Amino acid sequence: MACLPQSGGNDNKFSFKKLQDHTRCGSVLNKENNMSTVQITAADVNKLRQQTGAGMMDCKKALTEANGDFEAAIDYLRKKGAKVAASRQDRESNEGVVIAKTTADGKRGVIVEFNCETDFVAKNADFVAFANSIADLAIAKNPSSLEQLLDLEPNGEKLADSIISQIGKIGEKVGVSKFESVTGEKVIAYIHGNYRLGVLVALSSNPSNADEVGKDVAMQIAAMNPVAIDKGDVDSKIIERELEIAKDVIRAEGKPEEMVEKIAAGKLNKFYKDSTLLNQEFVKDSSKTVAQFLNDVEKGLTVTAFKRVQLGA
Repeated sequence: MACLPQSGGNDNKFSFKKLQDHTRCGSVLNKENNMSTVQITAADVNKLRQQTGAGMMDCKKALTEANGDFEAAIDYLRKKGAKVAASRQDRESNEGVVIAKTTADGKRGVIVEFNCETDFVAKNADFVAFANSIADLAIAKNPSSLEQLLDLEPNGEKLADSIISQIGKIGEKVGVSKFESVTGEKVIAYIHGNYRLGVLVALSSNPSNADEVGKDVAMQIAAMNPVAIDKGDVDSKIIERELEIAKDVIRAEGKPEEMVEKIAAGKLNKFYKDSTLLNQEFVKDSSKTVAQFLNDVEKGLTVTAFKRVQLGA
């Protein structure tokens, strides 16, 4: 586009308006020329990629948009991540990984469920590494809730913001959906099924073979999904529900009303045996309950706490 006015006939002078147009157009050209002098090198792109983990083309575009300013380019990528996050809020993110870890002294453990949209991303090494870094942060800082975990600033940036940056990098909705922690005399962590299920179990003492024993109990929890440690730990609402279901079934079978309560109590005891950890048959030796197995390891040994997190459940 020509910026200089074309002269013709007797018009040998620029009008004031044409002079303004010429000046304005020259300013635009100068601005464009100044921008074009900034050379975005492959080294610059790689440096930004190393700092942010974003894709190569995204980094190049960010540096171009920021006129070579690294801080502005990082902000651009973060904003892009926030935009992606906002646009994917309605997406399902039921894939991902479950990470379970304990402190070096074995006194505390954490479970983190980090979700994404697809199994392809869930199997990506960088995604798994980021999930592990979240669990490591929880081990190091001991937050009391998921909200506190997301507010932690491991590198001068809130974890919640780092996750948004991951959304921009990955292009999928990701996030921490569950965070659990357990403390005890000896806590054992167990991950089952390629990061699809995690268990923490706390023992009342620390026998010499605690790691092996704890893993056996954790595998029991993973397989049998108990609702509580023992009968007295079952939520009263669960007991009421089980009794009501039992009574309805008994009545539907035509049993006399005077027998309903007695039969329902028997069914409740069966529920305790099937659904409370210490009363379950030990999966590795059905001749024993879990309580008996633990007592054989060490007299009085028991489970004081456990957590079980299954991906997408």
